[in-house]
Amino acid sequence: MTQDGDAGVPGSLAKVLADVAAERAAQDARWGTQVLPDGTGGDRAVAESGVARHATDTAAREGALTWRHVLAEEVLEAFAETEPGRLRAELVQVAAVAVKWAQALDRRPSGRPGSTTGVPP
Repeated sequence: MTQDGDAGVPGSLAKVLADVAAERAAQDARWGTQVLPDGTGGDRAVAESGVARHATDTAAREGALTWRHVLAEEVLEAFAETEPGRLRAELVQVAAVAVKWAQALDRRPSGRPGSTTGVPP
């Protein structure tokens, strides 16, 4: 794995992963070790996952795909999963998309605001 991250931006991946590690340390300092139920699965979660997948596919076909579409689909797929191995795989996908989105923010030229409407600037 290269440390360049996306589009050859030196240090991009390492920077975001360091930020994630720092946030995790802050969470542990505040909350300690947490043992909680997954709270995933069920017909509603499965249906919401399907809706998100359809919205992502539609947006991609229409040239209107956003990071929000991609991350929402991954999160809702995780929420629908009950088998621990598959749930873990989905959560890794959620984390990877979130890291990639953060890298995309880091690549934006200074002073250029990101679009919150899904319309390219």
